[in-house]
Amino acid sequence: MTRNETTWEGGGSPFAIGAKPLGMWLFVVSDALTFSTMLMVYTYSRLANPHWPAPFAFSPSIVQATVMTFVLLSSSLTMVWAVDAMKRDDRRKTVQYLSATMFLGIVFIVIHMREWVHLINDEHITLTANPWNQPLFGATFFGLTGLHMAHVTIGVVYLGIVALGTRMGKFKTDHVETSGLYWHFVDLVWMFIFPMVYLMSVKR
Repeated sequence: MTRNETTWEGGGSPFAIGAKPLGMWLFVVSDALTFSTMLMVYTYSRLANPHWPAPFAFSPSIVQATVMTFVLLSSSLTMVWAVDAMKRDDRRKTVQYLSATMFLGIVFIVIHMREWVHLINDEHITLTANPWNQPLFGATFFGLTGLHMAHVTIGVVYLGIVALGTRMGKFKTDHVETSGLYWHFVDLVWMFIFPMVYLMSVKR
């Protein structure tokens, strides 16, 4: 009985995945560890402190956070449509959907910045001080949400580069798919931040 064996000779990928998606997956896994650590630090700080503040009023904080969640979920949908259009080699639609995703990302950033301004100016919550004398709250809140907002900002720039390259005919399907992996990861992280940071700290 003969046994057929195939040996990879450096031609195709032995993992049946391109270099770009593989690189992005490795980045996503490493970045997920960073966000997981920060979420665990926030959760531990909250549970270990019986006087942890609950500063988020239903309006405007929870309302704005809910709108931001809806915006990011919508952007994931437009990103899916962009990848699908690129697979059909419809570059015009791909650029349109990428532009829509970028627009929604910018809307998220603007709403988030408005919320920060409200918390800093009206609630007097900063990185190191707040009315409850709980400096860890400001450090963990602004650190976690700020890191996520930075990822969204980088994502908008990244999608802009991909959209421009796609429009010029330089980028292929794997470029759009790889950018989609990044964007979906950023959206997924927010699905943890929204309930753990906002909904569990509603002002009573």
